[in-house]
Amino acid sequence: MAGPKRKEAPLNPFKRAVTLATRAIAADSGVEVVFSNEPPGLSGKMARIPEPPRVPTREELAAIRGHADSAALTVSCRDEALHKRLAPSGGEARAVFEALEQARVEAIGATRMEGVSQNLAARTEQRYARSRITEETDRSEAPLPDALALMVRERLTGEAPPARARPLVNLWRPWVEERAKTQLDQMQGTVLDQEAFGQLARDLLTALNMADQLDQGEDNDEASEDGESEPDSSEDQGDETQSQDGTELAQESEAQPDDTAEETLEDQEDGPTDQLDEDADSTDLPRRSDPWRPNFSVLDDPSAFGYKVFTEEFDEIVTAEDLCDADELDRLRSFLDKQLVALQGAVARLANRLQRRLLAQQDRGWDFDLEEGTLDAARLTRIIIDPMHPLTFKQERDTEFRDTVVTLLLDNSGSMRGRPIMVAACCADILARTLERCGVKVEILGFTTRAWKGGHAREAWLNAMKPPSPGRLNDLRHIIYQAADTPWRRARRNLGLMMREGLLKENIDGEALAWAHKRLLARPEQRRILMMISDGAPVDDSTLSVNSGAYLEKHLRQVIHEIETRSPIELLAIGIGHDVTRYYRRAVTITDAEELAGAMTDKLAELFDEDAASRALQRANPSAARARRKVLH
Repeated sequence: MAGPKRKEAPLNPFKRAVTLATRAIAADSGVEVVFSNEPPGLSGKMARIPEPPRVPTREELAAIRGHADSAALTVSCRDEALHKRLAPSGGEARAVFEALEQARVEAIGATRMEGVSQNLAARTEQRYARSRITEETDRSEAPLPDALALMVRERLTGEAPPARARPLVNLWRPWVEERAKTQLDQMQGTVLDQEAFGQLARDLLTALNMADQLDQGEDNDEASEDGESEPDSSEDQGDETQSQDGTELAQESEAQPDDTAEETLEDQEDGPTDQLDEDADSTDLPRRSDPWRPNFSVLDDPSAFGYKVFTEEFDEIVTAEDLCDADELDRLRSFLDKQLVALQGAVARLANRLQRRLLAQQDRGWDFDLEEGTLDAARLTRIIIDPMHPLTFKQERDTEFRDTVVTLLLDNSGSMRGRPIMVAACCADILARTLERCGVKVEILGFTTRAWKGGHAREAWLNAMKPPSPGRLNDLRHIIYQAADTPWRRARRNLGLMMREGLLKENIDGEALAWAHKRLLARPEQRRILMMISDGAPVDDSTLSVNSGAYLEKHLRQVIHEIETRSPIELLAIGIGHDVTRYYRRAVTITDAEELAGAMTDKLAELFDEDAASRALQRANPSAARARRKVLH
């Protein structure tokens, strides 16, 4: 008699239906659908969909289907090679272009299938119902890509923006339509032509004063097309053309040396986003001995991307012991310990939960059916039946989990004074202990400035007769509270330094993030995680008073984009009372410092759970695992 049939999880039929529908809409049976707690997205043919809640509402299920439909439409309606050729390489222009292209592919599905239209509408409604960006009343704080995507969606499908998002759209609509109404109106007729739509999107970016970020011009496109159409052209012809171009360039340099030099200098002062194009026309190009590097980035040379530093002479990287004598450190640590008493219970529970999850992943990795190892008690019946059966042993698998380092980068700005910095120090302390017990190395860093409203750097600028566009105009102070190779017991008192009056000043996030990233790159661990904890956008009055208002924020966005797209470092951020999701892909925003402990442990647990899931996926489906790693890195 057959045993009772195993009961299926209630949501499994829904997940199967979503998976099949996604593949059907994408017209590709190779599409992988993964349900996770990570932000939804698409990498290659792997769609990451939000995990349904245990008891979902009708609206939540519709929103999940909307995420799946969006990914499927992207697979079926977008040529990736053409998209990469048309899209800007980075910055706000890239974000706007991606938003417009996503609006295009979703409009195709929404106009053809009523069910898809309803799912996409539910997803959009849910997104802005939970987002804080709709509360912004200043255009500088309101994200332009979101507003433009909703405006284009309205024109392509006739659907008005959700009620919660209308204030956001209304902030930008007059400004956008004044400059780019023609391009917006023409998009309706090009929705089925990706190339024509992409060119219109680039024209729109130009109309919105983002032409300096369009680093892939028509000349490059034409050159690539020529290269594809004539793959059999001879090397001799290429060498001849190259020599002719070099001769013409040298003649132009000799004819107008002064004008070209002045032009280059002016371009550098105005903005660096066209640096590569400007260098191509510069007289210095023929004399350059160093080749162009494919990995050239804002992390290598910030000045080439528009971020200048007036002087680094007065910057400092110091340990906590260098800023404070031993007696005062002990006193400050004692004060921190008293504050820990109030948080000990809640934070310790979260930390212990994280520890249990991490250790469980370490201890449960076994390989079965081996010819040697530990005798597997569950296979004893096999020995009784056939004593000569060789596959009766098991062996604990070497886990990759232990080979991990986590860097906590704490904002030490003046706005963190009081409760936020105290909670951050307590959480860092308890989390460092917890991860150390699990075999994970921890580094705790802080960043601030040496002075308010500039320091020695500003004095040097004043003495130099105030040259224009000086760039960063303050003295950095980067603090090492605990190095990765230092045990917590030796570094514990250093965290008390955050309680010191007068330490917290201004915050220049971009350079701090690049510094922490550089330290992590030098680490030998296989997995490296960088967690940024901040309560606001980068602010330095001295720098912003003589540069553009978005000077520091622009550099921060460049650094984040570089790390998230090209670095092996896993970056995540926690914002305290400040929406960091508009900067970071993997981020969470909390409204109260009391929520920090939960946010830190939850995000780390998600990362390690994701790591365990990817190893399981690797064993089950190696090709899908490779696609998943592309998403993570």
